[in-house]
Amino acid sequence: MSGKAMFYGLRVAVVTVIFSAGYLCGSLNSHPAHADMGDLGGELMQKAAGSGGMIGNVAQLGTAITDMEKHVSGLQQNIDTLKKVKTALGGK
Repeated sequence: MSGKAMFYGLRVAVVTVIFSAGYLCGSLNSHPAHADMGDLGGELMQKAAGSGGMIGNVAQLGTAITDMEKHVSGLQQNIDTLKKVKTALGGK
């Protein structure tokens, strides 16, 4: 093997090791990102709902659907609780 080929092989090996070490360190320290934008969306929908017109009507529909979803989720939690109590009491 010539000196030039060995030099290029060594350079590729060093770059590969550095990349691998960086990838390993980056994957060990990664933290998932969570954006808390629930309040922001609600405020925007309320402002748009008050503006009137077609956009206001669509925003009111979106707000109504969001409220219904919250109520349905609450009801589902209540049903799950009732099922647990029923099972604990020996019901089917």
